[in-house]
Amino acid sequence: MGGLEWSKVVQQHQGWRLIACIWLHAGVVHILANMLGLVFIGLRLEQEFGFLKISILYLLSGFGGSLLSALFIQNSISVGASGALFGLLGAMLSELLTNWTIYASKCAALGTLIFIIVINLAVGVLPHVDNFAHIGGFMSGFLLGFVFLVRPQFGWVNRKKCPQGYELDSAVKSKHNAYQYALWLMALILLIVGIGLTSVHGLVIINWKRGCRAHSSDLYFADILLDWLYSYVV
Repeated sequence: MGGLEWSKVVQQHQGWRLIACIWLHAGVVHILANMLGLVFIGLRLEQEFGFLKISILYLLSGFGGSLLSALFIQNSISVGASGALFGLLGAMLSELLTNWTIYASKCAALGTLIFIIVINLAVGVLPHVDNFAHIGGFMSGFLLGFVFLVRPQFGWVNRKKCPQGYELDSAVKSKHNAYQYALWLMALILLIVGIGLTSVHGLVIINWKRGCRAHSSDLYFADILLDWLYSYVV
């Protein structure tokens, strides 16, 4: 029904399962827990940054969680939006770091958020919980948060929206701090390099396996994504 199953993603080229599994759940308790988390985390981020940015971040984080889950869990089926939700938690952490100067209680906010993240990751050690999806989603959301959730620094004034007659200070602050640009650039480079290395490595491995007609149960992270893409491109 669309659950994340390693054999069908890799061997039957059903890559759509990497996204479809985000909307499937293992029961009423599972979906209620995820929806409760989405209400507390997702609504706040959506109100502050808009539907489009948070939707893209949610989907990409869920996709990243599915990829890591497919790499390490090959003998069971995985479903749920936990990877995407952890992506939102990761984005909240990177948003706090990149917009550090505008927060009043910085250490309290950081300590509370880290505590919530650690508790949720600790739940992943329970049986039948896919902690690899949690970690993959968190890592994806953390990097994406630096790219999508950058705020203007405190004291910046939008000249276009100033009323007539409003006198601006001669030393108007720039929209963003230098460290915000640095974090944005570093996160973007890590995302691009990661995708590039995954693509090159995956194509090499796939071509080698197809040429030798060999199959290994210990597949690399890139094989899961690229084997599916390769089947449609080549």
